Amino acid sequence: MDQTLRGLGSLLPGEAWRTLLSDGVERRYEAGEVMLHQGDPGTHVLVLASGKIKVMRVEPNGTELLLAVRGPGEVIGEIAVLDGSDRSATVTALSACVTHILPADRFSRIVDRFGLHDVLMRLLLRRYREGEDIRVELAGLPAFDRVVRILLRLAGGAHGSQLAVDLSQDELASATGLSRSSVAAELAELRRRGHIATSRRQIMIRDLRRLTELAGGHTLGGSRRSAG
Repeated sequence: MDQTLRGLGSLLPGEAWRTLLSDGVERRYEAGEVMLHQGDPGTHVLVLASGKIKVMRVEPNGTELLLAVRGPGEVIGEIAVLDGSDRSATVTALSACVTHILPADRFSRIVDRFGLHDVLMRLLLRRYREGEDIRVELAGLPAFDRVVRILLRLAGGAHGSQLAVDLSQDELASATGLSRSSVAAELAELRRRGHIATSRRQIMIRDLRRLTELAGGHTLGGSRRSAG
């Protein structure tokens, strides 16, 4: 099993994952291309073989929320297929992506064939709990801590000294629940310390180890000065 897979792909037997890929029609997306639209019917799923995507939802008041950034191993759009609802969010490619498109009925047959219902339900419940935990945690943190924690979450447990996070400051603001000006100020502080570099629609984490230390050194409601 490819250990780089995440999401559903990381939980499946190798044969089940290979079947999801082989039974689908390959489709490639360029960075910035919309893959699924909020409000559309759930006619198919996308199996993400490579690349990185973002999941955004527009609330009734017009607010855009960044729900997730996901990578290879994810099955995208499965909730609308499973419960027959419309898409609850818009999915956009953050980098060049290779996907395999499976019509709803074909995906359902594979789920039945390999007995994947329980695995899917566990994954959906885990994501729901993670989302709730993140909202509760961020609600009690000052702005600097929120930005650090979200950057680490978007890094997704990656290793190495540098890592690119392909999000704009507006998108980072929606993920943290902060204003764009607040996010800009905290990013400026991280730049001053040499932990990140920024460019258009990209934040380069230059010192992942130090960011991890910063997150560990902060407690709920802790002060920014304690970060050192």
